[in-house]
Amino acid sequence: MEPITLPIYNSEGKQIDSVKLNAAVFDGSVNKDSLYQAVVAYRAGQRKGLASTKTRGEVSGGGVKPWRQKGTGRARVGSIRSPLWRHGGVIFGPHPRNFYYQLPKKLKSLALKSSLNAKVKEGNFMVLDELKLDKPKTKEAAMVFSNLMSFKSAGRAKKYSTLLLLDKLDKNLKLALRNISFLDVNAARDTHSYEVLAHRKIIITKGALEQLTNRLK
Repeated sequence: MEPITLPIYNSEGKQIDSVKLNAAVFDGSVNKDSLYQAVVAYRAGQRKGLASTKTRGEVSGGGVKPWRQKGTGRARVGSIRSPLWRHGGVIFGPHPRNFYYQLPKKLKSLALKSSLNAKVKEGNFMVLDELKLDKPKTKEAAMVFSNLMSFKSAGRAKKYSTLLLLDKLDKNLKLALRNISFLDVNAARDTHSYEVLAHRKIIITKGALEQLTNRLK
């Protein structure tokens, strides 16, 4: 398979160069099974697991036998906190637990490769030369995304959730990008398949693309 070639844009939205994607990572294959397992594992790790019930040994009361064992004509019972009674304990109810589990590294890498290939196939993967701001101004940062091909109007931009992947994030960028509603920012070394799939468009800087490729190949 021939390497996939993508254009490189500058902050003004103009194509200034092109880049050949590494075929070891961007081979066009999308493994749906690995994506499914990665998404389920990630969402399981996000669960709080705080649901809690009390057993008959944990609810208050019930220290005295309500009535004698025989002779009353009623069913025998040893505690008013029996699960059969109102305000009694709960049988096999939920207790606080951790739903997190670890996936093999190769499976997580395959899922991330598959998610990136899916975005390239959709045409929702864009390479940016670099992103630098002299001042921490949100207006200047938003202008960059308005200039890009996929963001010709601010109204259209707000409809699409976008993930920006950077090789490094300085203080000015953090301050400027944090208030852009449709944009999430992460380092290429920390991104994962669920994050990629959860966003409509992916914008990655040239340096971050190299970093991500070295991480996965």
